[in-house]
Amino acid sequence: MRAAELGRDRSRPLRRDWERVKDDVMRRAVTAKFTAHADIRAVPLDTGDEEIVEDTGTDHYWGRGRSGTGKNMLGRILMHTRTQLRADLTQNANTQGRQQRR
Repeated sequence: MRAAELGRDRSRPLRRDWERVKDDVMRRAVTAKFTAHADIRAVPLDTGDEEIVEDTGTDHYWGRGRSGTGKNMLGRILMHTRTQLRADLTQNANTQGRQQRR
């Protein structure tokens, strides 16, 4: 939560290339969060194939915004991360299965 607070603090200058790198920064942070914390990894996985929406009326980039027509980039990143987590789980299960057959 501290990172989110700092990100909303407009008294702090943004890095010059923020518009170019912000999606990758968020993607890496979300991936790190769910990779490092097994206790919350199930949260995106339990959504099945449902669309994940950052439901905020104030952010039209990361969320859907007040009008519901925002870019929902955080939701998109979460769905991409969910796909990655599933692939990692499948790969790990396959690797373990091969090791047990030896």
